[in-house]
Amino acid sequence: MLKFLNLAAIALLATTAIAHAEGFGLGRIATPDEIAAWDIDVRPDGAGLPEGSGNAVDGEEIYADKCAACHGDFGEGAGRWPVLAGGQDTLEGDDPVKTIGSYWPYLSTVWDYVNRAMPFGEAQSLEPDEVYAITAYLLYMNDVIDDDFELSRESFGEVEMPNADGFFEDQRPDTPTLASAEPCMSDCKPGPVEITMTARVLNVTPESDVDTGDDTAGISETDSSVETAEAVVEVAKIEETPKAEPSLDMAMVEAGAKAFRKCKSCHQVGEGAKNKTGPMLNGIVGHPVAAIEGFKYSKAFQKVGEEGLVWTEAELDAFLTKPKKHIKGTKMSFAGVRKEEDRAALIEYLKSFE
Repeated sequence: MLKFLNLAAIALLATTAIAHAEGFGLGRIATPDEIAAWDIDVRPDGAGLPEGSGNAVDGEEIYADKCAACHGDFGEGAGRWPVLAGGQDTLEGDDPVKTIGSYWPYLSTVWDYVNRAMPFGEAQSLEPDEVYAITAYLLYMNDVIDDDFELSRESFGEVEMPNADGFFEDQRPDTPTLASAEPCMSDCKPGPVEITMTARVLNVTPESDVDTGDDTAGISETDSSVETAEAVVEVAKIEETPKAEPSLDMAMVEAGAKAFRKCKSCHQVGEGAKNKTGPMLNGIVGHPVAAIEGFKYSKAFQKVGEEGLVWTEAELDAFLTKPKKHIKGTKMSFAGVRKEEDRAALIEYLKSFE
């Protein structure tokens, strides 16, 4: 698409230059600065990237200020704005979630789009370092890189997108255009017309000629349980140092402290921890579900709490993997922690707070 735009721009410049040269007084030759302003596309191999760098830690603050109001604090999407994180292992399902982590094959597309079109209403207002930092944070939210990875023109090629091998060239022959043949206007398909596939999730293809009046048929359980996330979540200002315990693996606790950065916008731990958008998590390991005093839990959490569910390490691991799948109806908008080692470290970190 960008290549075609550049070709179109070149053709337009050539046309105006010729017209100008022939004395029509139409247009003028573009200046080098004007051409440079158009030439901002980035290719899959990183060609076109400017100098600069950024990491997820720096990007988190910029994202919260410029992106979270539309895309959510964790890339879950606010209202009807696009979801940017999560969706792994959904592409083969009836309702795929196409995000940067689950679908996009090229990192260059992420960088170029943020640089070219974001933030909404303030396109191309970001400096290169800010674009690198935001892109790094988006990758971090999708478990593609660690939070200390420094994204730059030099390290760009080290990043491998999860769905890089999910795209391939279409080997089918080109379809003739209407201009190359007389269009068929009636009886174009021999034999009876049959429905061979249906849009099952949206239920827009009827199974028969009879309208059953059932407007809920075909709607997946996931669709019915997804709730709109809050657009603005107060960023946690307190990052506590965990209390060292002899039984803890302190290397894992340290790794868990980094993983907890994804959680601290909604949860607090340590001395003085309070309930925020989510409950405080002191003593959560081994604690009954939905039993933190003073926090108003969703009906889904109240139900499993009344059934006696306890936050064992195994239960926490399953919940952190895919919260909405493990406890259907939860208001927690976080997509989950994809890597097993990150979940283990996060649980070890939580164990360090009594």
